[in-house]
Amino acid sequence: MEEQKLKVGILTDKNISFSVHGKYTCNEQEIPENIVHHVAIEDNRIRFQDKLYDSLSVEASNDAATFCLKDVTIGVAFHWERKNDQYFLGNLQFIAHNNELIAINIVSIEAYLTCVIASEMSAAASLEFLKAHAVISRSWLLAQIEKSKKLTDNKIVQQAIYQTEDTYIRWYDREDHLLFDVCADDHCQRYQGISQVRSLSAKQAVEDTCGQVLVYDGTICDARFSKCCGGMTEEFQHVWEPSEYPYLKAKVDNSDAFEQNLKEEANAEKWIRNAPEAFCNTTDVNILSQVLNDFDQETMDFYRWKVIYTQKELSELIKKRSGFDLGEIVDMIPVERGESGRLIRLKIIGTKQTMTFGKELEIRRTLSESHLYSSAFVVDKKDVENGIPQQFILTGAGWGHGVGLCQIGAAVMGENGYNYVDILTHYFTNASIEKRY
Repeated sequence: MEEQKLKVGILTDKNISFSVHGKYTCNEQEIPENIVHHVAIEDNRIRFQDKLYDSLSVEASNDAATFCLKDVTIGVAFHWERKNDQYFLGNLQFIAHNNELIAINIVSIEAYLTCVIASEMSAAASLEFLKAHAVISRSWLLAQIEKSKKLTDNKIVQQAIYQTEDTYIRWYDREDHLLFDVCADDHCQRYQGISQVRSLSAKQAVEDTCGQVLVYDGTICDARFSKCCGGMTEEFQHVWEPSEYPYLKAKVDNSDAFEQNLKEEANAEKWIRNAPEAFCNTTDVNILSQVLNDFDQETMDFYRWKVIYTQKELSELIKKRSGFDLGEIVDMIPVERGESGRLIRLKIIGTKQTMTFGKELEIRRTLSESHLYSSAFVVDKKDVENGIPQQFILTGAGWGHGVGLCQIGAAVMGENGYNYVDILTHYFTNASIEKRY
């Protein structure tokens, strides 16, 4: 297998501004450096320098040339959402779709991975942790490319929504992207260009593991990761499509203090209301600063957390986020939990309507202006008046979907002397490492 070029969707908008630094050409004409250029959508075509195009390619003349995209949104719909300017290696392509522009970076896989590692973690993270992340990021990427090819070749359309009068089940995965391989945000993997590469550690981690992937039974693993598992990792089929992967089984993150069958409500409640020992149960500022970038550190209550809503806040939030007017909220009842205690289906009873929501990300989206940290939570109702609670308290565990590698747990392992092979075999059951290019 040879290293491939990758198409990364960076930004979608009606108008996009960029600059080039180094020699770039467009339609065989050199583009002036260090000034801001503007691209706009017009009748589903691309306007650039007073001409209209069906597609537009801005190509680097050497490996050192970079371009800058202005006002790129990061953390879309999460609590840290913001805009910044980002610099990239490789080529820049614009395509028109649904009367909007999409800016795409065409870049080598290894250059992409260096930026992903630096974007996902602080440059101060331990090398062994960064190497582990390089392997899973590369594995996930190649697995997604192969999966997309199979779906396209076999003309398969993934069904990600199931809806009836009283049920709304949806999951979100990267099949949403049909015009490029991956996006640049947390929906796929954070990719914030070369601006985040502030030390040699990320580059060394990618170089030291070049071409290495996780493999199970000869197939590259669909290796997933989240910020903090909360003490127990989740299984793939509870978060995305109903496919079971032997290497993505639930894994206790170094704790034997509790009954581990967290699909049972009593066990899940005891687990969530307490804080058992786990690799990711740490308050070590040194370790957390290695794992979390500045904007991630705006949130430090990720292992166990609490959110409080008034009746008015909750009922209006559910209506706004889900589109279903349930009236006043009477109760929220767990219907199904995964192995980590994360809710897979949640029944919300209202005075006008009762709806069951799933899977975990849809629950998190429905119950927050951005996203709840996770769907592993229990609900307390307070100040009940005429059968209607006036306050709901959500007590939860973990940050993210919990499948695969736990980033904070893995960082703790790296600091405690585990090497990257130890880290990977801890989180990915019976998987092995192979060099594929």
